[in-house]
Amino acid sequence: MPDVVAHDVKDLSLAERGRLKIELIDKRMQVLQSIRDRFEKEKPLEGIRLSACLHVTTETANLVRTLKAGGADVVLCASNPLSTQDDTAAALVAEYGISTYAIKGEDNDTYYKHLHAAVDHHPHVTMDDGADVISIVHAERQDQIDEIYGGTEETTTGIIRLKSMEADGVLKFPVVAVNDADTKHLFDNRYGTGQSTIDGIIRATNMLLSGLQVVVSGYGWCGRGVAMRAAGMGARVTVCEVDPLRALEAVMDGYEVRPIAEAATYGDLFVTATGDKHVIDKAHMEVMKDGAIICNTGHFNVEINIPALEEMSTARRTVRDFMEEFTLPGGRILYLLAEGRLVNLSAAEGHPGQVMDMSFANQALAAEFIVKNHGRLENRVYSVPREIDEHIAALKLETMGIRIDKLTPEQEKYLASWSEGT
Repeated sequence: MPDVVAHDVKDLSLAERGRLKIELIDKRMQVLQSIRDRFEKEKPLEGIRLSACLHVTTETANLVRTLKAGGADVVLCASNPLSTQDDTAAALVAEYGISTYAIKGEDNDTYYKHLHAAVDHHPHVTMDDGADVISIVHAERQDQIDEIYGGTEETTTGIIRLKSMEADGVLKFPVVAVNDADTKHLFDNRYGTGQSTIDGIIRATNMLLSGLQVVVSGYGWCGRGVAMRAAGMGARVTVCEVDPLRALEAVMDGYEVRPIAEAATYGDLFVTATGDKHVIDKAHMEVMKDGAIICNTGHFNVEINIPALEEMSTARRTVRDFMEEFTLPGGRILYLLAEGRLVNLSAAEGHPGQVMDMSFANQALAAEFIVKNHGRLENRVYSVPREIDEHIAALKLETMGIRIDKLTPEQEKYLASWSEGT
Protein backbone atom coordinates (compact mmCIF):
# COMPACT_ATOMS: atom_id res chain seq x y z
CA MET A 1 0.00 0.00 0.00
CA PRO A 2 1.42 3.44 -0.92
CA ASP A 3 1.96 6.20 1.61
CA VAL A 4 -1.34 7.93 2.30
CA VAL A 5 -1.58 11.05 0.17
CA ALA A 6 -3.54 14.23 0.95
CA HIS A 7 -7.26 13.50 0.82
CA ASP A 8 -10.74 14.04 2.23
CA VAL A 9 -12.88 10.92 1.86
CA LYS A 10 -15.49 9.25 4.04
CA ASP A 11 -13.65 6.17 5.32
CA LEU A 12 -10.33 4.66 4.26
CA SER A 13 -11.42 1.28 5.63
CA LEU A 14 -13.65 0.99 2.53
CA ALA A 15 -10.57 0.87 0.28
CA GLU A 16 -10.38 -2.91 -0.18
CA ARG A 17 -14.02 -3.10 -1.30
CA GLY A 18 -13.42 -0.20 -3.67
CA ARG A 19 -10.32 -1.82 -5.15
CA LEU A 20 -12.22 -5.01 -5.97
CA LYS A 21 -14.88 -3.02 -7.82
CA ILE A 22 -12.28 -0.96 -9.68
CA GLU A 23 -10.49 -4.11 -10.82
CA LEU A 24 -13.77 -5.67 -11.98
CA ILE A 25 -14.73 -2.62 -14.06
CA ASP A 26 -11.21 -2.39 -15.46
CA LYS A 27 -11.77 -5.72 -17.24
CA ARG A 28 -14.67 -4.05 -19.12
CA MET A 29 -12.58 -1.04 -20.16
CA GLN A 30 -10.11 -2.63 -22.55
CA VAL A 31 -9.60 0.47 -24.71
CA LEU A 32 -8.49 2.42 -21.67
CA GLN A 33 -6.32 -0.54 -20.64
CA SER A 34 -4.46 -0.39 -23.97
CA ILE A 35 -3.92 3.36 -23.56
CA ARG A 36 -2.67 2.81 -20.00
CA ASP A 37 -0.17 0.21 -21.25
CA ARG A 38 1.20 2.70 -23.78
CA PHE A 39 1.21 5.55 -21.26
CA GLU A 40 3.16 3.37 -18.82
CA LYS A 41 5.91 2.93 -21.41
CA GLU A 42 5.95 6.38 -23.03
CA LYS A 43 5.08 8.66 -20.05
CA PRO A 44 3.50 11.41 -22.24
CA LEU A 45 2.26 13.28 -19.14
CA GLU A 46 5.54 13.16 -17.19
CA GLY A 47 5.81 16.17 -14.87
CA ILE A 48 2.27 17.37 -15.58
CA ARG A 49 0.05 18.41 -12.69
CA LEU A 50 -3.54 17.51 -13.57
CA SER A 51 -6.65 18.51 -11.60
CA ALA A 52 -9.76 16.47 -12.41
CA CYS A 53 -13.29 17.32 -11.30
CA LEU A 54 -15.34 14.26 -12.29
CA HIS A 55 -17.90 11.86 -10.87
CA VAL A 56 -15.88 9.70 -8.50
CA THR A 57 -16.89 6.25 -9.73
CA THR A 58 -15.08 3.00 -10.47
CA GLU A 59 -14.85 3.98 -14.13
CA THR A 60 -13.28 7.33 -13.23
CA ALA A 61 -10.82 5.50 -11.02
CA ASN A 62 -9.49 3.66 -14.06
CA LEU A 63 -9.14 6.93 -15.95
CA VAL A 64 -7.08 8.59 -13.21
CA ARG A 65 -5.00 5.42 -12.89
CA THR A 66 -4.27 5.77 -16.61
CA LEU A 67 -3.32 9.43 -16.24
CA LYS A 68 -0.99 8.55 -13.35
CA ALA A 69 0.54 5.75 -15.43
CA GLY A 70 1.32 8.39 -18.05
CA GLY A 71 3.35 10.35 -15.51
CA ALA A 72 0.75 12.88 -14.37
CA ASP A 73 0.51 14.10 -10.78
CA VAL A 74 -3.28 13.82 -10.38
CA VAL A 75 -5.72 15.35 -7.89
CA LEU A 76 -9.37 14.32 -8.15
CA CYS A 77 -12.48 15.95 -6.70
CA ALA A 78 -16.19 15.25 -7.19
CA SER A 79 -18.20 17.07 -9.85
CA ASN A 80 -21.49 16.48 -8.01
CA PRO A 81 -22.24 16.15 -4.27
CA LEU A 82 -24.22 12.91 -4.70
CA SER A 83 -22.27 11.08 -7.38
CA THR A 84 -19.30 9.85 -5.32
CA GLN A 85 -18.82 6.16 -4.55
CA ASP A 86 -17.17 6.31 -1.11
CA ASP A 87 -15.40 2.97 -1.45
CA THR A 88 -13.93 4.04 -4.79
CA ALA A 89 -12.69 7.31 -3.28
CA ALA A 90 -11.08 5.40 -0.40
CA ALA A 91 -9.37 2.96 -2.79
CA LEU A 92 -7.95 5.76 -4.92
CA VAL A 93 -6.26 7.20 -1.84
CA ALA A 94 -5.19 4.06 0.02
CA GLU A 95 -4.58 1.60 -2.83
CA TYR A 96 -3.48 3.81 -5.72
CA GLY A 97 -1.94 6.84 -4.05
CA ILE A 98 -4.12 9.43 -5.80
CA SER A 99 -5.19 12.53 -3.84
CA THR A 100 -8.99 12.46 -3.80
CA TYR A 101 -11.47 14.91 -2.31
CA ALA A 102 -14.98 13.49 -2.45
CA ILE A 103 -17.67 12.34 -0.01
CA LYS A 104 -21.11 11.17 -1.12
CA GLY A 105 -23.73 13.62 0.17
CA GLU A 106 -21.21 16.35 1.01
CA ASP A 107 -22.74 19.74 1.76
CA ASN A 108 -22.25 22.78 -0.43
CA ASP A 109 -19.37 24.18 1.64
CA THR A 110 -17.50 20.88 1.52
CA TYR A 111 -18.13 20.54 -2.20
CA TYR A 112 -16.49 23.91 -2.88
CA LYS A 113 -13.69 23.21 -0.42
CA HIS A 114 -12.90 20.12 -2.45
CA LEU A 115 -13.02 22.10 -5.71
CA HIS A 116 -10.57 24.58 -4.28
CA ALA A 117 -8.27 21.74 -3.20
CA ALA A 118 -8.12 20.68 -6.85
CA VAL A 119 -7.30 24.23 -7.94
CA ASP A 120 -4.70 24.52 -5.18
CA HIS A 121 -2.80 21.78 -7.02
CA HIS A 122 -1.78 24.46 -9.56
CA PRO A 123 -2.66 22.29 -12.55
CA HIS A 124 -1.07 22.39 -15.98
CA VAL A 125 -4.15 20.54 -17.30
CA THR A 126 -7.72 20.71 -15.98
CA MET A 127 -10.28 17.96 -16.54
CA ASP A 128 -13.91 18.92 -15.92
CA ASP A 129 -17.42 17.50 -15.92
CA GLY A 130 -19.44 20.70 -15.74
CA ALA A 131 -16.64 23.31 -16.05
CA ASP A 132 -16.41 23.97 -12.30
CA VAL A 133 -12.60 23.97 -12.06
CA ILE A 134 -12.30 26.17 -15.14
CA SER A 135 -14.92 28.56 -13.72
CA ILE A 136 -13.13 28.88 -10.37
CA VAL A 137 -9.77 29.50 -12.06
CA HIS A 138 -11.30 32.23 -14.25
CA ALA A 139 -13.27 33.83 -11.42
CA GLU A 140 -10.90 33.53 -8.46
CA ARG A 141 -7.45 32.33 -9.54
CA GLN A 142 -6.47 34.29 -12.62
CA ASP A 143 -2.90 34.40 -11.29
CA GLN A 144 -2.72 30.66 -12.11
CA ILE A 145 -3.88 30.95 -15.70
CA ASP A 146 -0.37 31.27 -17.17
CA GLU A 147 0.48 27.89 -15.63
CA ILE A 148 -2.35 26.10 -17.45
CA TYR A 149 -1.71 24.45 -20.82
CA GLY A 150 -5.39 23.68 -21.37
CA GLY A 151 -8.38 21.72 -20.16
CA THR A 152 -10.89 19.08 -21.16
CA GLU A 153 -14.66 19.07 -20.67
CA GLU A 154 -16.78 15.94 -20.41
CA THR A 155 -20.39 17.07 -20.56
CA THR A 156 -22.84 18.98 -22.75
CA THR A 157 -23.68 21.45 -19.98
CA GLY A 158 -20.02 22.33 -19.43
CA ILE A 159 -19.38 22.83 -23.13
CA ILE A 160 -22.34 25.21 -23.33
CA ARG A 161 -20.73 27.27 -20.55
CA LEU A 162 -17.31 27.19 -22.21
CA LYS A 163 -18.55 28.16 -25.66
CA SER A 164 -20.36 31.07 -24.05
CA MET A 165 -17.08 32.12 -22.42
CA GLU A 166 -15.31 31.82 -25.77
CA ALA A 167 -17.99 33.91 -27.50
CA ASP A 168 -17.63 36.60 -24.82
CA GLY A 169 -13.86 36.61 -25.24
CA VAL A 170 -13.18 35.62 -21.62
CA LEU A 171 -11.86 32.06 -22.07
CA LYS A 172 -8.20 32.28 -21.07
CA PHE A 173 -6.87 28.88 -22.18
CA PRO A 174 -7.75 26.20 -24.74
CA VAL A 175 -10.27 23.49 -23.88
CA VAL A 176 -10.98 20.22 -25.68
CA ALA A 177 -14.70 19.42 -25.85
CA VAL A 178 -14.57 15.70 -25.12
CA ASN A 179 -18.37 15.50 -25.20
CA ASP A 180 -18.34 16.48 -28.89
CA ALA A 181 -16.41 13.33 -29.87
CA ASP A 182 -18.63 10.82 -31.66
CA THR A 183 -17.19 8.03 -29.52
CA LYS A 184 -18.42 9.96 -26.49
CA HIS A 185 -21.84 11.50 -27.07
CA LEU A 186 -23.23 8.93 -29.52
CA PHE A 187 -22.61 6.15 -26.99
CA ASP A 188 -22.09 7.52 -23.45
CA ASN A 189 -24.91 10.07 -23.67
CA ARG A 190 -27.36 7.82 -25.47
CA TYR A 191 -26.74 4.26 -24.28
CA GLY A 192 -25.02 5.09 -20.99
CA THR A 193 -27.46 7.77 -19.82
CA GLY A 194 -30.44 5.78 -21.10
CA GLN A 195 -29.60 2.65 -19.15
CA SER A 196 -28.21 4.29 -16.01
CA THR A 197 -31.12 6.75 -15.68
CA ILE A 198 -33.68 3.95 -15.81
CA ASP A 199 -31.50 2.01 -13.36
CA GLY A 200 -31.48 4.95 -10.92
CA ILE A 201 -35.25 5.44 -11.17
CA ILE A 202 -35.96 1.76 -10.52
CA ARG A 203 -33.53 1.59 -7.58
CA ALA A 204 -35.06 4.71 -6.04
CA THR A 205 -38.71 3.71 -6.56
CA ASN A 206 -38.92 -0.06 -7.20
CA MET A 207 -41.66 0.75 -9.68
CA LEU A 208 -42.80 -0.98 -12.85
CA LEU A 209 -42.24 1.17 -15.95
CA SER A 210 -44.42 -0.91 -18.25
CA GLY A 211 -47.64 0.97 -19.00
CA LEU A 212 -46.57 4.21 -17.33
CA GLN A 213 -46.83 7.60 -18.99
CA VAL A 214 -43.18 8.71 -19.03
CA VAL A 215 -42.44 12.32 -20.02
CA VAL A 216 -38.90 13.08 -21.21
CA SER A 217 -37.93 16.75 -21.47
CA GLY A 218 -35.18 17.19 -24.04
CA TYR A 219 -34.40 15.03 -27.05
CA GLY A 220 -30.67 15.47 -27.28
CA TRP A 221 -28.53 12.35 -27.08
CA CYS A 222 -29.28 11.85 -23.38
CA GLY A 223 -33.03 12.33 -23.85
CA ARG A 224 -32.98 9.97 -26.83
CA GLY A 225 -31.38 7.31 -24.67
CA VAL A 226 -33.86 7.72 -21.83
CA ALA A 227 -36.85 7.66 -24.18
CA MET A 228 -35.53 4.58 -25.99
CA ARG A 229 -34.90 2.62 -22.79
CA ALA A 230 -38.23 3.63 -21.20
CA ALA A 231 -40.12 2.60 -24.34
CA GLY A 232 -38.16 -0.65 -24.41
CA MET A 233 -39.52 -1.44 -20.94
CA GLY A 234 -43.09 -0.88 -22.07
CA ALA A 235 -43.62 2.73 -21.03
CA ARG A 236 -45.72 5.12 -23.11
CA VAL A 237 -43.29 7.95 -23.83
CA THR A 238 -43.97 11.63 -24.46
CA VAL A 239 -41.13 13.95 -25.50
CA CYS A 240 -41.12 17.69 -24.78
CA GLU A 241 -38.80 19.85 -26.90
CA VAL A 242 -38.12 23.45 -27.95
CA ASP A 243 -36.05 22.54 -31.03
CA PRO A 244 -38.29 21.81 -34.05
CA LEU A 245 -35.75 19.45 -35.65
CA ARG A 246 -35.40 17.36 -32.50
CA ALA A 247 -39.14 17.40 -31.96
CA LEU A 248 -39.67 16.17 -35.51
CA GLU A 249 -37.12 13.43 -34.99
CA ALA A 250 -38.94 12.32 -31.81
CA VAL A 251 -42.20 12.13 -33.78
CA MET A 252 -40.52 10.08 -36.50
CA ASP A 253 -39.06 7.80 -33.83
CA GLY A 254 -42.62 7.01 -32.72
CA TYR A 255 -43.06 9.15 -29.60
CA GLU A 256 -45.81 11.54 -28.64
CA VAL A 257 -44.55 15.14 -28.72
CA ARG A 258 -46.36 17.66 -26.55
CA PRO A 259 -45.62 20.93 -24.73
CA ILE A 260 -44.71 20.30 -21.10
CA ALA A 261 -47.82 22.21 -19.98
CA GLU A 262 -49.95 19.51 -21.63
CA ALA A 263 -47.81 16.53 -20.66
CA ALA A 264 -47.77 17.70 -17.04
CA THR A 265 -51.45 16.86 -16.73
CA TYR A 266 -51.09 13.16 -17.49
CA GLY A 267 -47.49 12.07 -16.85
CA ASP A 268 -46.68 9.45 -14.21
CA LEU A 269 -42.91 9.92 -14.36
CA PHE A 270 -41.02 13.03 -15.53
CA VAL A 271 -37.35 12.99 -16.53
CA THR A 272 -35.50 16.20 -17.46
CA ALA A 273 -32.46 16.00 -19.75
CA THR A 274 -32.02 19.48 -21.19
CA GLY A 275 -29.20 21.33 -19.40
CA ASP A 276 -31.54 24.30 -18.90
CA LYS A 277 -33.25 25.92 -15.93
CA HIS A 278 -36.79 25.34 -14.58
CA VAL A 279 -37.83 22.99 -17.35
CA ILE A 280 -40.37 21.70 -14.85
CA ASP A 281 -41.73 24.81 -13.16
CA LYS A 282 -44.35 25.68 -10.57
CA ALA A 283 -47.18 25.90 -13.12
CA HIS A 284 -46.42 22.37 -14.30
CA MET A 285 -46.30 20.88 -10.80
CA GLU A 286 -49.59 22.56 -9.96
CA VAL A 287 -51.40 20.38 -12.52
CA MET A 288 -49.54 17.09 -12.07
CA LYS A 289 -51.55 14.09 -10.95
CA ASP A 290 -51.41 12.71 -7.44
CA GLY A 291 -48.37 10.44 -7.08
CA ALA A 292 -46.40 11.80 -10.03
CA ILE A 293 -42.63 11.28 -9.81
CA ILE A 294 -40.12 13.92 -10.94
CA CYS A 295 -36.41 13.43 -11.57
CA ASN A 296 -33.48 14.89 -13.48
CA THR A 297 -30.61 13.38 -15.44
CA GLY A 298 -29.03 16.67 -16.55
CA HIS A 299 -25.79 17.84 -14.95
CA PHE A 300 -27.09 20.55 -12.59
CA ASN A 301 -30.04 20.43 -10.20
CA VAL A 302 -31.75 23.48 -11.71
CA GLU A 303 -33.92 21.77 -14.31
CA ILE A 304 -36.68 21.24 -11.74
CA ASN A 305 -37.81 24.32 -9.81
CA ILE A 306 -37.19 22.75 -6.43
CA PRO A 307 -37.61 25.98 -4.41
CA ALA A 308 -41.09 26.35 -5.92
CA LEU A 309 -41.95 22.75 -4.99
CA GLU A 310 -40.76 23.35 -1.43
CA GLU A 311 -42.79 26.55 -1.21
CA MET A 312 -45.92 24.82 -2.54
CA SER A 313 -45.69 21.98 -0.04
CA THR A 314 -47.40 21.67 3.32
CA ALA A 315 -45.29 18.68 4.38
CA ARG A 316 -42.33 16.64 3.15
CA ARG A 317 -40.63 13.42 4.17
CA THR A 318 -38.15 10.90 2.82
CA VAL A 319 -39.97 7.65 2.04
CA ARG A 320 -37.09 5.69 0.45
CA ASP A 321 -33.43 6.37 -0.16
CA PHE A 322 -33.29 9.16 -2.76
CA MET A 323 -37.10 9.48 -2.86
CA GLU A 324 -38.75 12.44 -1.14
CA GLU A 325 -42.50 12.93 -0.79
CA PHE A 326 -44.03 16.42 -0.98
CA THR A 327 -47.62 16.94 0.18
CA LEU A 328 -49.44 19.81 -1.53
CA PRO A 329 -52.56 21.69 -0.41
CA GLY A 330 -55.58 19.40 -0.77
CA GLY A 331 -53.52 16.29 -0.08
CA ARG A 332 -52.03 15.73 -3.54
CA ILE A 333 -48.53 14.19 -3.41
CA LEU A 334 -45.51 14.57 -5.70
CA TYR A 335 -42.27 12.65 -5.41
CA LEU A 336 -38.80 14.06 -6.13
CA LEU A 337 -35.88 11.70 -6.74
CA ALA A 338 -32.26 12.32 -5.68
CA GLU A 339 -32.84 15.95 -4.66
CA GLY A 340 -33.23 16.81 -8.34
CA ARG A 341 -29.61 15.88 -9.02
CA LEU A 342 -28.43 13.34 -11.60
CA VAL A 343 -30.61 10.37 -10.73
CA ASN A 344 -28.34 7.95 -12.60
CA LEU A 345 -25.30 8.78 -10.46
CA SER A 346 -27.09 9.65 -7.22
CA ALA A 347 -29.46 6.69 -6.93
CA ALA A 348 -27.44 4.26 -9.07
CA GLU A 349 -23.81 3.86 -10.17
CA GLY A 350 -23.72 5.88 -13.39
CA HIS A 351 -22.78 4.55 -16.79
CA PRO A 352 -21.46 1.00 -17.24
CA GLY A 353 -17.75 0.54 -17.81
CA GLN A 354 -18.14 -0.64 -21.40
CA VAL A 355 -19.41 2.76 -22.54
CA MET A 356 -17.24 4.88 -20.23
CA ASP A 357 -14.31 3.02 -21.78
CA MET A 358 -14.65 5.22 -24.87
CA SER A 359 -15.47 8.44 -23.01
CA PHE A 360 -12.45 8.16 -20.75
CA ALA A 361 -10.21 7.06 -23.59
CA ASN A 362 -11.12 10.44 -25.11
CA GLN A 363 -10.22 12.18 -21.85
CA ALA A 364 -6.82 10.50 -21.61
CA LEU A 365 -5.92 11.13 -25.26
CA ALA A 366 -7.23 14.71 -25.10
CA ALA A 367 -4.92 15.39 -22.15
CA GLU A 368 -2.02 13.98 -24.16
CA PHE A 369 -3.05 16.17 -27.13
CA ILE A 370 -3.04 19.30 -24.97
CA VAL A 371 0.43 18.56 -23.60
CA LYS A 372 1.87 17.73 -27.04
CA ASN A 373 0.44 20.93 -28.54
CA HIS A 374 1.20 23.28 -25.67
CA GLY A 375 1.90 26.76 -27.00
CA ARG A 376 0.25 26.10 -30.36
CA LEU A 377 -3.41 26.10 -29.31
CA GLU A 378 -5.57 29.22 -29.16
CA ASN A 379 -7.85 30.17 -26.28
CA ARG A 380 -10.96 28.50 -27.67
CA VAL A 381 -13.01 25.31 -27.49
CA TYR A 382 -11.59 22.55 -29.70
CA SER A 383 -13.27 19.38 -30.89
CA VAL A 384 -11.47 16.10 -30.28
CA PRO A 385 -9.30 15.52 -33.38
CA ARG A 386 -11.00 13.14 -35.80
CA GLU A 387 -8.03 10.77 -35.83
CA ILE A 388 -8.38 10.28 -32.06
CA ASP A 389 -12.10 9.61 -32.42
CA GLU A 390 -11.54 7.03 -35.16
CA HIS A 391 -8.65 5.42 -33.28
CA ILE A 392 -10.86 4.89 -30.23
CA ALA A 393 -13.69 3.46 -32.34
CA ALA A 394 -11.26 1.03 -34.01
CA LEU A 395 -9.84 -0.05 -30.65
CA LYS A 396 -13.35 -0.59 -29.27
CA LEU A 397 -14.34 -2.78 -32.19
CA GLU A 398 -11.14 -4.76 -31.79
CA THR A 399 -11.83 -5.40 -28.09
CA MET A 400 -15.34 -6.58 -29.04
CA GLY A 401 -13.93 -9.02 -31.59
CA ILE A 402 -15.60 -7.24 -34.50
CA ARG A 403 -13.90 -6.80 -37.86
CA ILE A 404 -14.97 -4.39 -40.60
CA ASP A 405 -14.22 -3.96 -44.29
CA LYS A 406 -11.55 -1.74 -45.84
CA LEU A 407 -11.83 0.22 -49.07
CA THR A 408 -10.01 -1.22 -52.05
CA PRO A 409 -7.64 1.08 -53.98
CA GLU A 410 -10.28 1.22 -56.73
CA GLN A 411 -12.94 2.33 -54.23
CA GLU A 412 -10.67 4.94 -52.67
CA LYS A 413 -9.91 6.36 -56.12
CA TYR A 414 -13.61 6.46 -57.04
CA LEU A 415 -14.57 8.30 -53.85
CA ALA A 416 -11.78 10.85 -54.37
CA SER A 417 -12.62 11.49 -58.03
CA TRP A 418 -15.22 13.59 -59.82
CA SER A 419 -14.56 12.16 -63.27
CA GLU A 420 -16.67 9.01 -62.92
CA GLY A 421 -20.41 9.33 -62.64
CA THR A 422 -23.46 7.92 -64.33
